[in-house]
Amino acid sequence: MSEWPEEVTSRPLDAEAELDGRDVYWFVGGPLDGRVHTRAPDDPAPPVVRHTHLHDGPKIVHLYDLHEVAGHGGEYRLREA
Repeated sequence: MSEWPEEVTSRPLDAEAELDGRDVYWFVGGPLDGRVHTRAPDDPAPPVVRHTHLHDGPKIVHLYDLHEVAGHGGEYRLREA
């Protein structure tokens, strides 16, 4: 297991995409608010994901913690500083 959180590039869920039994994870808060990430049920979700925002200034890093929800998947909530 890595000491660093998994880095995830997320994009809005395509309304036409079929989930085919995949687990769904929602991002709540921060720059990824409202984004959705899917994983195969046999692919364990990392407990923390890191999102790095690059722009003309210094890079900004946001951490999201996994919160399980009923069903298949969960929510990644922005970690408060």
